[in-house]
Amino acid sequence: MGNVAPGRLGHEIEIRSVTEEELPDWDRAIARGFLRPHLDSGLEWRRLNFEPGRTLGAFDTSAEGRCVATFRSFDTELTVPGGAGLPVDAITSVTVTATHRRRGLLTAMMDRDLAAARERGSAAAILIAAEYNIYGRYGFGPVTEAQGLRVSLPQSGGLRADLPLPDGGRIDFVDMAELRKLGSELHERWRRLQPGAIGRNEPWWRVHTGDATLPGFDWKEPFAALHRDADGQVTGLITYTVNDDWDGNRPDCTLTVRDHLALDRPTANALWQLVFSVDWVRTVLVENLAPDDPLPLLLRDPRGVRPADEVGDFTWLRLLDVPAAFAARSYPAAGRLVLEVADRAGYAAGRWALETTPDGTGRCVPTTDEPDLALTAARLAELYLGTGSATRLAAADLLTELRPGAAATADLLLRTPQQSWNPDSF
Repeated sequence: MGNVAPGRLGHEIEIRSVTEEELPDWDRAIARGFLRPHLDSGLEWRRLNFEPGRTLGAFDTSAEGRCVATFRSFDTELTVPGGAGLPVDAITSVTVTATHRRRGLLTAMMDRDLAAARERGSAAAILIAAEYNIYGRYGFGPVTEAQGLRVSLPQSGGLRADLPLPDGGRIDFVDMAELRKLGSELHERWRRLQPGAIGRNEPWWRVHTGDATLPGFDWKEPFAALHRDADGQVTGLITYTVNDDWDGNRPDCTLTVRDHLALDRPTANALWQLVFSVDWVRTVLVENLAPDDPLPLLLRDPRGVRPADEVGDFTWLRLLDVPAAFAARSYPAAGRLVLEVADRAGYAAGRWALETTPDGTGRCVPTTDEPDLALTAARLAELYLGTGSATRLAAADLLTELRPGAAATADLLLRTPQQSWNPDSF
């Protein structure tokens, strides 16, 4: 069954689940919405990810039923502080054609999807925001950052010689079939160690190893290397590409790191050692690195590092079940804080007591006590993974301290020593 979008179009717009037969029209609508030429069919990718009821479209019944807005979601897990996996609704492929903007289509699709996600048991929803000012009004706040680094090998002097390396073990290059199998197994172990990380499904591995195609996804087969410990267990991977630039008869190549996972610091050091020893390379570009990754400090001269072009907010989160979400994560200190939360959609609205204990567990339950902080659902989401700072938000008038020192208390209870990070678009 479809539903009529609110607003000026009235009965002319129908929002409903897309059938697999309608994916070609839906695929073209995505290209229009993202202002991309429809160079080739993306149906292989669309069908790999198709799940009945999770692919939505808005259809203009006055224009031969043309698809004018798109929306898709799927279930995944988000690693929260402490290592637990929180079930979340991952939202993607959100577009509205330029001719149908500001008519309530995104709101109608978002409201429908979030309600269904909450009913399925998702504790939160996540997305990657193309524009900063869109999703706050739906209760989303930024929770991870993407940080790229550009390292000049001549200026940095390469890695320090005193870094700890694994005792035994080896690094081997692998082909794409091995990377799909062994890399996916490693990622399942790695993501439970990294707050903010999400799962990688089979279509993700297929498109990132060239086994499936997606128009507009500029895939080039990378060099792929796996690290195995002395027992033969895979403990890390790195993939990279190298351009072929020369300054006259002198090599001036840039090595671009695409993916890097390590279960421990010595393994990470060994993989960076490989990257920084590749012949002809003068610049190492890491497209996405955790904000607190120590890589610059591993170099002889950290001044050889510059930020890359892609720096800023990445994953956004929206809480759907406050008690479930806060019970899932761990906490660095014991304490109590009462939050007054405003939420247009109602999922996080109300007065909540966040109570944490010395053993790192905690809960967030309804209360009638006087509140310490007043904030919106979007700001609560921003604090949830520990990356946001309540003190900083208060200084920017983005939340209100109702008790002096309450923002500092929030930071004490929610901040984590390891920053949340997600390396994967979706």
